[in-house]
Amino acid sequence: MAPGDVLDLVRQGLILLLVLAGPPLAVSLIVGLLIGLLQALTQVQEMTLTFVPKAIIMGLVLLLSLPLMGQHLAAFMTVVEDRIVSG
Repeated sequence: MAPGDVLDLVRQGLILLLVLAGPPLAVSLIVGLLIGLLQALTQVQEMTLTFVPKAIIMGLVLLLSLPLMGQHLAAFMTVVEDRIVSG
């Protein structure tokens, strides 16, 4: 494999990382903002109030996006395998 191929695979891997991590992080940010707003409005400062809903929502998002993540990872591994075998 040429150095250009390695750099291309690293670039594709980093883009894949952003694609896979983006939806869970975005949902976590939105849920965190909504819970923070709720806490500010009600003046309830309970730590478990922020953690438990985030954990449940993140679990649901990861469960729903798992097939998409698997497809993206499988496609990337196919590209890596083709480059290794042909290189």
